[in-house]
Amino acid sequence: MAERYSHPPNDAHGGVPLIDHLEDVAERVGYAVPGDATTPTGEPLRAVVETLAYVHDFGKATTYFQDYLLRSSEPRYEQYRYHAPLGSFVAYYALDAQNFDPETCLAGFVAVAKHHGRLPDVAAYVFSRANRRENVSKGNQNAAEMQQVAIAKQIKDIDEHVPELAREVFQKATDGEGSWSSFRSSFTELLAEVRESTGSSATSINRETLSERCYGLVLECWGSLVLADKTSAAAAVDAGASAATYAAEKPPFERLDEYIESIERTADSDRHGNRSERLNFLRAKARASVLSNVESFADADGGVATVTLPTGMGKTLTGLSAALSVRDRLGGKHVVYALPFTSIIDQVVAEVEEIYQVDTTGRLLTAHHHLSEATIVDEDDENADEADANDDVAGMLAESWRAGMTVTTFVQLFESLAGPANKQSMKLPALRNSVVVLDEPQSLPLDWWKLVPRLVRMLTEQYGATVIAMTATQPQLFDDATELVSEPETYFEATERVQYELDGSATRYIESREEPRSYAEAANAIVDGTAGANGGSGDETSKAESVLAICNTIDSAQALTTNVTDVLSDAVSVGAIYTDVLETAAPGDSTEVDAETVADRVVDAGGRPVLHLSTRLRPVDRLRLIETAKLLTERGRSLVVVSTQLVEAGVDISFDRVYRDLAPIDSVVQAAGRCNRSFERDRGRVVVWWLEAPDEQAKTPSEAVYNRGTALLPVATETLDDIGGTEGTIPEATVSKTAVEEYYRRLHDEKNVGKDAYVEYVNDARADELAELSLIEQRRSVEVVVCRTAEERKRVEAVRAAWQDYEYETVRRLVDGLKETTVSIPIYRSDSKEAKALSDLPRIHEDTETRWIDTRDARHDSYFDSTTGLAAESSVDNRIL
Repeated sequence: MAERYSHPPNDAHGGVPLIDHLEDVAERVGYAVPGDATTPTGEPLRAVVETLAYVHDFGKATTYFQDYLLRSSEPRYEQYRYHAPLGSFVAYYALDAQNFDPETCLAGFVAVAKHHGRLPDVAAYVFSRANRRENVSKGNQNAAEMQQVAIAKQIKDIDEHVPELAREVFQKATDGEGSWSSFRSSFTELLAEVRESTGSSATSINRETLSERCYGLVLECWGSLVLADKTSAAAAVDAGASAATYAAEKPPFERLDEYIESIERTADSDRHGNRSERLNFLRAKARASVLSNVESFADADGGVATVTLPTGMGKTLTGLSAALSVRDRLGGKHVVYALPFTSIIDQVVAEVEEIYQVDTTGRLLTAHHHLSEATIVDEDDENADEADANDDVAGMLAESWRAGMTVTTFVQLFESLAGPANKQSMKLPALRNSVVVLDEPQSLPLDWWKLVPRLVRMLTEQYGATVIAMTATQPQLFDDATELVSEPETYFEATERVQYELDGSATRYIESREEPRSYAEAANAIVDGTAGANGGSGDETSKAESVLAICNTIDSAQALTTNVTDVLSDAVSVGAIYTDVLETAAPGDSTEVDAETVADRVVDAGGRPVLHLSTRLRPVDRLRLIETAKLLTERGRSLVVVSTQLVEAGVDISFDRVYRDLAPIDSVVQAAGRCNRSFERDRGRVVVWWLEAPDEQAKTPSEAVYNRGTALLPVATETLDDIGGTEGTIPEATVSKTAVEEYYRRLHDEKNVGKDAYVEYVNDARADELAELSLIEQRRSVEVVVCRTAEERKRVEAVRAAWQDYEYETVRRLVDGLKETTVSIPIYRSDSKEAKALSDLPRIHEDTETRWIDTRDARHDSYFDSTTGLAAESSVDNRIL
């Protein structure tokens, strides 16, 4: 029998025999898919996907494909070499021969057909591929009918040249329940059977026959097959598969428990002590309450739970405790901790690294966000064979969330469930029996507020996952969720740390939509504390307080930073001092910068420190600057921080005063969580104001950001007005509980937030429509690596050298190491000056759009500022992501 290859000979191996590859992929399925996993009808999922593994590349057995693979010669009719179409029909036949449910057979058909591409509109795709009109002349055949002719040619070619291989594959794939001869002789009848599996007639598509679980089933089959196939190709079979390849190192609950107990032992805790001692007591009590309720929740087989606690109550550690406890009780292997913003991933990762004394390169912990997604040949059958030959699959296991804990973003999690790209699908198997933590779910875009509960239902019902949503401001997404905190309202009442005030500008917005506060006025108020319902004290005590001002856009934050600096005669730029430390104390690597050193130099400089934060700063710089800010506030320095919304979630810094530009209620409450966190004073002040439009823009930042689509500001301000917000100060519990619940009620009942169509896309298996959705606004962006040291420039040069030497795995590894120095700049107009300027920057290698600059190079002076970071196009859309 002539040898048939799945992958051609190269410098690493002498070619991979097709049968070896098929068997290896099937073996890997056994490690990647749990033995107890089932389809919606109770069939063994592992057996289904093993069947797909044996047949997914069967079309490579043709002489047409082998000639293309080994000689790169095109057959006369190019479609003769495409292997996925034939494999999809074999998949349906093999599953049907074993009496699997028709929808399972259909899912297998699509999974194999698209194991190199994206999922389609399932019903329409199957109909188009299997429908065959009668009495159509050769010249009038459509593309699908021409493909059916090509498949018939491929079947004949295989039967003439390698029938023994075909018989062996069919024996393994069907466990002896089907045969090559039966498939070969019944292909025409099979076309009709496949088409009718969707309930479609010979002339029309019918989606009604598909169950609501069809989309999830297709995802399960497809994602598992893609993971096994691509990791097999990465290993080139020579390394073989083993259970250890896909095994996770589970972070033990006991180590986390010991870590928290060590903190509690060193912190004074007394329910009747001072406010700090009472807070420590309440944190321990809340965690104990959650762990106690986890037992009954897990005993009821999990599902969806909520953890509702005020900011500052240690939700991160409590949520992790709940997740690990549920994992152990339900026998899971993976925990996925999802956050709204890339900017706060590093903080959670750093805490987990400290607890477990690991980094993100092992099997215990992985950090993965949307900016790390690599691109591969995808999309179409026409590209499938190029994908097979050229996939860069190194590092796939990390990107497949096989670690015991993955810290990621909502983008990665939910876009991997809603119309994922091919490579994104590889993480789906890890979600089975996992525990998924949603930290601050109210940050999800409103359009997704009906889709996310539908996707979560798919996770819990079809993947056996458990989902825990934790926040101080539950957005009422999950109707049947189990609250893990006993009597959460008692914690809100007992932890009142702030009082809210509406500035006159916010009151004017409520009453007349006129006269926002100017940046000059705002800067003066920040410096002397005179803004707010009562005007503030304006005394020396106020001037010594630490202050945080949160803006709605980067432009607004930059304008306010400039004005604050102008007002302060003794302003000290924390960013400038950080730059000096970076260039002198740590010239080799930005990660070597010590926040203690920066804080010491800021103190030595005297004056009032000012810090600007936004996503235009590199992630590594932003993390060090936040650490510095925390040290300065802990030392009682009168720090002024002007930031975008990136500080609202997960940033553990406490300020005496917080100013928030007008925003939805949940954002105001999240901002308040940065004020008086540990009861440093009797009450902190949270002032809500309305800032003017910067740089002659048409709309104020609040209106530009929050009144697009569903207008949120009217709902928020009407809620504030109803609770007496314009009459003076407002108690914290009135805002954090009463106002929040009323705000969300109005959004759900009056605004009916969330797109019903998105849910229908899932129910109808419209993966094509789901693929068009995005949690972040669809726009072009330019990734720019910002080099600030000689060592960082050397890394870029190493990437360029590796690319020139065709060392693509080295390129991938080096580029991955540049993420912490990379800034993503959205481009809103392709003809803008900024777009042109960024496009003129050099690429880090020839086959990428990622650019780079060296801030020490005078030619790049206009691109970078030590205070505000990388230059970006001026736009009210410049928000954090």
